[in-house]
Amino acid sequence: METETAIPWLTDDEQCAWRTYLDVNRLLTYQLERDLQPFGLTYNDYEILVNLSESPERRMRMTDLAAATLQSKSRLSHQITRMENAGMVRRENCESDRRGLFAVLTDQGMETMRKVAPHHVESVRRHFIDQLAPEALSGLHGSLRPIAEHLRGLRGKP
Repeated sequence: METETAIPWLTDDEQCAWRTYLDVNRLLTYQLERDLQPFGLTYNDYEILVNLSESPERRMRMTDLAAATLQSKSRLSHQITRMENAGMVRRENCESDRRGLFAVLTDQGMETMRKVAPHHVESVRRHFIDQLAPEALSGLHGSLRPIAEHLRGLRGKP
């Protein structure tokens, strides 16, 4: 007969930390999204613009962009279509792989990035950075870094 391994329930302190993290994650994402709305962008749009603007030649393979933004290929394709229609990105065929496509940031997309980035940084500062003392910010970074590294290591694994 198999014995079940008991999973220990979260302690009150662990539960409090976990739920506070969930609240902050949801509320901060919601607020950052709201602050991008006047520019006609979603948070996902902005993330794509950032990734493309920081890539060589302002372009990325669609599969790499999907991985970088944690989106399915299908979801990213729909989003890129919408952003293409707005003139911010275009698709280009990959010379070395006929099935491969690149997402390329257009000049209009780069101009959108330049216009929106200062407002986004101000929003991040107002709703996150300025809410923490410098030593708390440093401690938060140190606390979250191992979790991020652990989760990055799991990407693509079942």
